[in-house]
Amino acid sequence: MSAYRNLALLALILTLGVVSLGAFVRLSDAGLGCPDWPGCYGKLTPHHAAEAIDAAIAAQPDGPVTHLKAWKEMVHRYFAGTLGMLVLGLAVLAWRRRRDTRGGPALPLLLLGLIVFQALLGMWTVTQLLKPLVVTAHLLGGMATLSLLLWLWLRERGDASAGDSARVDRLRGSAVLALALVTIQIALGGWVSSNYAALACTDFPLCQGAWAPAMDFAHGFTLQRELGETASGELLPLAALTAIHWTHRVMALIVALYLAWLISRLLRTPGYAGLGIALAALLALQVTLGISNVLLSLPLGLAVAHNTGAALLLAAVVLLNYRLRGK
Repeated sequence: MSAYRNLALLALILTLGVVSLGAFVRLSDAGLGCPDWPGCYGKLTPHHAAEAIDAAIAAQPDGPVTHLKAWKEMVHRYFAGTLGMLVLGLAVLAWRRRRDTRGGPALPLLLLGLIVFQALLGMWTVTQLLKPLVVTAHLLGGMATLSLLLWLWLRERGDASAGDSARVDRLRGSAVLALALVTIQIALGGWVSSNYAALACTDFPLCQGAWAPAMDFAHGFTLQRELGETASGELLPLAALTAIHWTHRVMALIVALYLAWLISRLLRTPGYAGLGIALAALLALQVTLGISNVLLSLPLGLAVAHNTGAALLLAAVVLLNYRLRGK
């Protein structure tokens, strides 16, 4: 069904936009621009909630609420809501025309369930006051939605794998490991961002002038805690933020080296050189953006681009796994 396939593509493109918008909202400190959910002070738009926003600004001039932040937050919600409607449409079409789709309704229904859970995470992000675990889970949910929509769209296109040679067979396990490593790195990146640890190290390749600075892994990687606090409610120490940032850097090196090795194999495999080149370009872009964010003190545009680049790198690895899956 061409309409079904086109709807999947539209949802896929919109998901990339929603992921990028989410990063923009988070990195511009607009996550609490509207402190309720799903509306803004109970209204459909910040325009209708202008009086409540003015009152919040008057009560707390340096607080998290401004008119601009409220609009940023709500625009993200509008786009996410539209995506939800598209995924609902995919699920309905897949169920009603299940004999005409290539894989049946299971994947679209899974996507619908994921979108519902994403909506809950979006609500909890606000009601739990940007709790790092919830914010990171929300990011991972967005990346999972992107990956599953890409898989659905590729499946409906009917793209065949590029052969079943022994060389291609040996690549399958390597590609699965690449997907796992990239996913872990994205989770660590989300943990860095949700804990505002991106500038815990402002130099590179050293961190605070050392290869291994003072670090507090126990507090840094305690999952159940509030933003900026330890589990006991004390102020989160710099050493904990440093541990978060440093771990992300080390994992980035591991992922980069592994992907570089995998890319070298793809370049020597017939039918996969183009994908290898694309992976190499995305990897180089991500490394460059990551280093630039540190050295330039996290400019908003570069920080959002780094998040989008991670989504694109993940999509490329998902594409590789799809092509290697066999007929």
